[in-house]
Amino acid sequence: MMSDEYTAVALCAIGAEKVLSNEIRKLGLKIEEAGAGRVRFKADLQGLYRSLFALRCADRVLFEAGFFPAVNFDELYEGVKSVPWEEYIPKGAGLKVSKVRSNRSTLKAEVSIQAVVHKAAAERLCQKNKLQRLPENADSAELRVYLEKDRASILLDLSGDPLFKRGYRGGSGGAAPLRETTAAAIILLSLWKRKFPLYDPFCGSGTILIEAALYAWNIAPGLRRRFAIEKLLLAGVAAERTVREELYSAVDFSKPVCLAGSDADKNAVNNAKVNLDRAIRGFGGIGEKPNITFNSISFEKAKQTAEAAAWGAPGFIITNPPYGKRLGDAAASEEIYSAMKNLGGGFPGWKMSLITDHPGFESFYGRKADSCREITNGAMQVYLFQYGGI
Repeated sequence: MMSDEYTAVALCAIGAEKVLSNEIRKLGLKIEEAGAGRVRFKADLQGLYRSLFALRCADRVLFEAGFFPAVNFDELYEGVKSVPWEEYIPKGAGLKVSKVRSNRSTLKAEVSIQAVVHKAAAERLCQKNKLQRLPENADSAELRVYLEKDRASILLDLSGDPLFKRGYRGGSGGAAPLRETTAAAIILLSLWKRKFPLYDPFCGSGTILIEAALYAWNIAPGLRRRFAIEKLLLAGVAAERTVREELYSAVDFSKPVCLAGSDADKNAVNNAKVNLDRAIRGFGGIGEKPNITFNSISFEKAKQTAEAAAWGAPGFIITNPPYGKRLGDAAASEEIYSAMKNLGGGFPGWKMSLITDHPGFESFYGRKADSCREITNGAMQVYLFQYGGI
């Protein structure tokens, strides 16, 4: 019989571990440890569903099926084979090892590690289910293997598609699109709250502002999604229904938010409007409740021309300006950074958080940031510059 409490691992952008840990704690789950790009925590079945539906910064949630010493391949094989895979993976499902990572461990050959793990798990499943071989089909369960200091963590993917695939962003996100989960992490790192105005002068397809709206209105980002856990024996229909209903009931449109974005690209602005509509459709929001107006989130064609006077109290600028890899021209991005000096005159006292791949942003902007941290956006290394007042 399976335990009522499980160990899980949430993956995130490197640099977002702190805000992800805070999210996990706010869900009432216990943190075990945090490492580069991942946080291990404890959860019951409802907690697993809650993490899949509600975590804003996590790229994946994985169930830790095994954790044991593995100095050599014999220990790795025996450790994997001792895992009760028949309690997690249905008889008709296949199995694949999708990713292997080894750090400061004796075992380093990723292809060999992958083969040994697959062999051990497949042999156990075949023995328990009286099969000659595992089927190969679209319902294959996915495993990930992390070796750290000669200890193996064997992880079963509960997410399926990555969690940054919210489902609201259609079409192309540009040359170097900002992941939804990275956008959410930037918002949380900025310490923005919905009582403050928020402006994105380079809104593009609207990702930052849409993530801010979901956060402000307490809309769990995964509520419209399906997950790989549903194909596993871990799944629980009653637990899933309970968590879905709880999170739907928590959506709160009672307080207005003041969000605006602008972009020189008219097509991007149009895409942003469509994406926003997709993100909140069905939650009783814009167009369905009189106390929420479409104008509270404005995607206007402009080049940093908004004036802060009409906003009232100082707020936040959170943005992802075009940079080298997106423009294909480093000089063009540097011109934009220099032009951003004009923001200070229109937004006195506002805080700014800005993400770019250019480590020399401050020299072109003309001011040293109050803080700078490295963060990843997918495989890209970027920098988050934060200013306490511009």
